[in-house]
Amino acid sequence: MTGSSFTAAKGTWIVPAVTCGSGDQYAGFYVGLDGYSSSTVEQTGTESDCDGGTPSYYAWHEFYPFPSVEITGLTITPGDRMLAKVVYSGSEFTIAIADLTTGKSYSKSATVADAKRSSAEWIAEAPCCGDGGGILPLADFGTVLFGGDNTGVTGTCSAEDNSTKGPIGSFSTIEEITMVTPSSGKEAIPSALSGDGNSFSITWAAQ
Repeated sequence: MTGSSFTAAKGTWIVPAVTCGSGDQYAGFYVGLDGYSSSTVEQTGTESDCDGGTPSYYAWHEFYPFPSVEITGLTITPGDRMLAKVVYSGSEFTIAIADLTTGKSYSKSATVADAKRSSAEWIAEAPCCGDGGGILPLADFGTVLFGGDNTGVTGTCSAEDNSTKGPIGSFSTIEEITMVTPSSGKEAIPSALSGDGNSFSITWAAQ
């Protein structure tokens, strides 16, 4: 969703298992600020990837334009309940991610030049970029569940900007985006928000 001067975004999700065929595929699940109409991102989440046909799971964070970094101190397993947030204070962003199933957590702070704080996002997608500069193949993650109704963690998914604080449904500038490719159509399809405005799912679309 878009807004003005976001200072926080928080979300929870359940790490989905991937079904792997041959080759490499990727699926990232994360919470972040910026990236919709700005040139920076401040975000953290998990991956459910296929590495040569073998499932691979890990956590990461990114303060673009710097590259994403794997968080080696967290061991991620399908079914784990994740809690992540990005908070802006002063001139600094802090990302924090916790595996509520294992009790392990990680946080890091950084300054990001030219950050607009113009959007807050809860995303399931294939990352960029392959050797040709395009979006990488999306792994079959089935369905990923976001929000307190699915994870039992109250107050997620939620955000705060200079005029509004609360669940996604509290904001008037929500944009629901379906991941598509020019050649194969829909790839990841979000559901409608729950009645309390904080929970939803995203489903992989068979190609």
